[in-house]
Amino acid sequence: MPLLPERLIILDRDGVINQDSDAYIKSLAEWIPYPNAIDAIARLTQAGYTLAVATNQSGIARGYYDEETLETMHKRLHELVCSAGGEIAHIAYCLHGPDDNCNCRKPLPGLLENIQTKLGLKTLEGSWMVGDSLRDLQAGEAVGCHSVLVRTGKGEKTEAKGIGLEKAQVFDDLGAFADWLIYENLIP
Repeated sequence: MPLLPERLIILDRDGVINQDSDAYIKSLAEWIPYPNAIDAIARLTQAGYTLAVATNQSGIARGYYDEETLETMHKRLHELVCSAGGEIAHIAYCLHGPDDNCNCRKPLPGLLENIQTKLGLKTLEGSWMVGDSLRDLQAGEAVGCHSVLVRTGKGEKTEAKGIGLEKAQVFDDLGAFADWLIYENLIP
């Protein structure tokens, strides 16, 4: 059965799935997942959703870590999600810095378009974009995603600014969003 856009959930990584750091997440030791996020990904997978990740990783361009280190973090993410009974279909990342003029760095929609192509979707209209910053939501809205802000990571600060959140639904964390989405879809 083909994937329907409304069954796709795109997650930002730092601040949504794992703890964020203003000093960047530079190693596997610094990559600390939120336990409820791993569980939420598993529950969403089991409820029939496809999950993907779109993450800016400018620490690579800045020389703080390399792609091999990033891949080690993503391998660990896949292992944890798989052992919890879930799956991440694709991880798209931007390794450019803010001044590199790429088309993939959020708030531009390039990472989401990469996910769309990789998963064989004609559109992302009606998909879900979950993030903790305005740029995450802007990337999703550019391609027709429903916006979800979580208060983890930079989410509380983003919410407090109140700018650009008119279309967003706000949840305490990824687990609360998963509860809401799974519950909403069980109602006849």
